[in-house]
Amino acid sequence: MATREAKAERIEIRTTTEVKALLQQAASATHKNVTDFLVDAGITAAEEALMDRRTFRLDEERWKAFNEILDRPVVHKPRLEALLAKKSIIE
Repeated sequence: MATREAKAERIEIRTTTEVKALLQQAASATHKNVTDFLVDAGITAAEEALMDRRTFRLDEERWKAFNEILDRPVVHKPRLEALLAKKSIIE
């Protein structure tokens, strides 16, 4: 039997009565409690949100085009260089 990691962290949320009822109904429909439902849904949403930042897939034609772009020689762009040399409005 696999051992489960003890849950030590807590996340609290505030919501409307309607949203709470909807979450309870969805949890019940999937035979989960609200916490497990929210954690599972949150993990899925987090993985999807981060997936395109970690991995992208291209067919062979687009992969070749992508590599051609990466292999192009560097082109000096004075206006871009000047822009990046300026101090940011946040700094």
